Amino acid sequence: MYQNKIEGAAQIIKSGGLVAFPTETVYGLGANALNPFAVAKIFEMKERPTFDPLIVHVANFDDLHILTENPSEDIFALAKKFWPGPLTIVLPKSKLVPDIVTSGLQTVGIRMPHNDIALQLIEKSGCPIAAPSANKFGKLSPVNAKHVKKQLPNVDYILDDGDTAVGIESTIISIEENVCKMLRPGIITAEDIQNALPDNFIFSNE
Repeated sequence: MYQNKIEGAAQIIKSGGLVAFPTETVYGLGANALNPFAVAKIFEMKERPTFDPLIVHVANFDDLHILTENPSEDIFALAKKFWPGPLTIVLPKSKLVPDIVTSGLQTVGIRMPHNDIALQLIEKSGCPIAAPSANKFGKLSPVNAKHVKKQLPNVDYILDDGDTAVGIESTIISIEENVCKMLRPGIITAEDIQNALPDNFIFSNE
């Protein structure tokens, strides 16, 4: 039965609609990350300023080749230590990523959620999914479907998977050449990142 719901939600993503879906952190409001018109609906529904970039969710490590410019083996090695999981990695974006996703920045934040429903939705949609938290801008991030319905009653579809496991947004780091910076703390700590970095990387917590 739930497979049918995921299939239906994937069709909505393919057609340019919005789907609220669970991750291990919070519920996300998702659209086809490669469709700028669909992504624009996210900003409109959330009442989110367009200068605030979105995180792109993937289900396959090979998507790093699609979304970023020449990711190194070190990047793949680091990602595989934490993905699927609550770590977003900000990297130089490829030309395939619409500017609206990154708010005009030349970098894009990417993560692979640790939630089977989220991963199946991404796979069946056949595209990476741009998804900030499924709430009005500035409000508390939703950790269950009831919270989503209360804030975003007009969303096209909600995949309900009960309460999320972590309940706080992902840790965010950026990597430029061999410099790694902590941009937002989360359940994955600075120490966790430092311990996982290749020896030739420099870590900055500023």
